[in-house]
Amino acid sequence: VVVAESFKMHLVISQEIEHNYKVGQLYAVAEASKNETGGGDGVEVIKNEPYEKDGEKGQYTHKIYHLQNKVPSLIRKLAPKGSLDIHEEAWNAYPYCRTSDPYLKEKFMIKIETWHKPDMGEHENVHNLEENKWKNTEVIQIDIADRSSISDQDYKPEQDPAKFKSEKTGRGPLEPGWQDTLAQNADTPHMCAYKLVSVDVRYIGLQSKLENYIHKVENRLFKQFHRQLFCSIDEWIHLTMEDIRRMEDETKENLQDRFPARGLSG
Repeated sequence: VVVAESFKMHLVISQEIEHNYKVGQLYAVAEASKNETGGGDGVEVIKNEPYEKDGEKGQYTHKIYHLQNKVPSLIRKLAPKGSLDIHEEAWNAYPYCRTSDPYLKEKFMIKIETWHKPDMGEHENVHNLEENKWKNTEVIQIDIADRSSISDQDYKPEQDPAKFKSEKTGRGPLEPGWQDTLAQNADTPHMCAYKLVSVDVRYIGLQSKLENYIHKVENRLFKQFHRQLFCSIDEWIHLTMEDIRRMEDETKENLQDRFPARGLSG
């Protein structure tokens, strides 16, 4: 049984492709990849290259997330060998992005589909799920300025949208009720990221534990990522796509130095 959850996140960022969210997203991905890597865990970038298929153009990435030291000890003990090295393939053709983990598809599958819309999250079922599946999909609203679900370990004052004020754009801080205020100001740059996370685990004894854990982790990652994206806006708002591609190449080299060649086993 595939368990699905739908997440909605509002952002005070324009959907203009070249100079706003797309650039900010790629910048934050590169930074997060560096920050999440250490002690043998983290992100290993295998491929990062443009693609064109069936009239669709975008950026293809293949990454391995090494999670051995990032999961609860019970799951670490029970998980089969190699199952905590999660391969991710992503096709980023903005405003639609999809990722999949194809390497353990008979036993374990994670799929994330994202639509970026210039709205306030009022659309329902933007991924066009069948009615029965949509009825069983939990919808979660993520407020990037809400710190209540942020652990002390994860919290970084410099990445707190409730405190951050952009010097270059004047955006922020995001005070209580900021989403309602944003909805009343149509001229203010805004968008919503609609993320659909589908998880299918077929390891006996691990199904519910892993499914619940993965959805919890994805919620945390989405929130942390977009808090970082918003609070780093002064670092990327004037970057070009050429700047981003150069930064991605540097990040890939940096991560490869941390991970010895190990092939694609796992």
